[in-house]
Order: sequence, then structure tokens, then C-alpha cells
Amino acid sequence: MAPLRGAPRLVLLFSGKRKSGKDFVTEALQSRLGADVCAILRLSGPLKEQYAQEHGLSFERLLDASTYKETYRKDMIRWGEEKRQADPGFFCRKVVDGVSQPVWLVSDTRRVSDIWWFQEAYGALTQTVRVVASEPSRQQRGWVFTPGVDDAESECGLDNCGDFDWVIENHGDADRLEEQLGNLLEFVRSKLE
Repeated sequence: MAPLRGAPRLVLLFSGKRKSGKDFVTEALQSRLGADVCAILRLSGPLKEQYAQEHGLSFERLLDASTYKETYRKDMIRWGEEKRQADPGFFCRKVVDGVSQPVWLVSDTRRVSDIWWFQEAYGALTQTVRVVASEPSRQQRGWVFTPGVDDAESECGLDNCGDFDWVIENHGDADRLEEQLGNLLEFVRSKLE
């Protein structure tokens, strides 16, 4: 269960395919709200840190968008699934520990169990945000289909999860993206009043 101290006013759970722009969108939101108001939480952070410790790897290099991370991605996915099967909230609890900002942007929600954990812990404060991008847009950002990665639960676990509270289209149209970010920012600010 979630810690009682430092409870957020709003938790936005971002999901989307690789190279859809989840990090870009959450960083854009944080830059407009300010780091004192808004924290970006990455469920993959505690996963990568624990994986690096157990396997003698560089945690810092697993965090970037490098070939180093891609070399270990499949095994890291397998390892993370084993951890989640034993304890579905393991990484969720780790990522929220000590966060004091009132707005939390969970930038890499990938599984129904992640959504359930946050909804159970934070109830109506939780909103889901799906970032979508066309395959050509994702390919322009460097995406190449990788068997065992792009067809794994870590990429497909939320494909049929139902309605999301928000859908952000990130196909490369800057004006359309800006309009959608503006609507979401207006909602976030209404929760801070």
C-alpha cells in the first residue's frame, strides 16, 4: 500500500509503445508545472537499479536510450516479470517512496497490475494517460520491431485495457500536441487549486 505521508493531489499514469513519446510528454508537462510541483516517476528506475545490482551492470547506462540497455532488455523484462509475479506492487512501492510533490507523472506504466496498484492506493486521484504515435512516427524516432520485446507484456499489456482517461496523440504534429498538452495542463492545475 502507498505511504500516507506526502500523499499526492494527482497521479497521472502514462502508457504507450516504445518511442511513442511518453518521456517527451511527461518532461514537457514537468517543465511547465515545475519540478517543485511535479515529479516524474519511472517504474523502470527501481527495476533497472535492482537488476543492475543483481547482475553487476551499470545502472546509469541502463537508464539511457542506448544499445547497452537494448542488449539487456529481454532478460530485464523476464527478470522484472518474475519479480512482479511474486509481488505485483514491488516496483510501484519503491518508486513512490519519499516523493513529496503534489503531482506525480508515472511515465512508464506498462501493466494492468501497475494501474490496479495505483488505483487501489490513490483511488480517484489516479488518471490514466495513453500516448499514441503511428508506426512511421515511432520509426523516425528510432523504433524497430524487436521480437520478444515489442510483442511482450511490457509493450502490449495495456493494449486492450479499456478506456483511458486521456489520450495524447504524438504523431509529429506539434500544434496538435501543444493543444492536447494545454488541455491536460488545465486539468492538472484545476486539481492544485
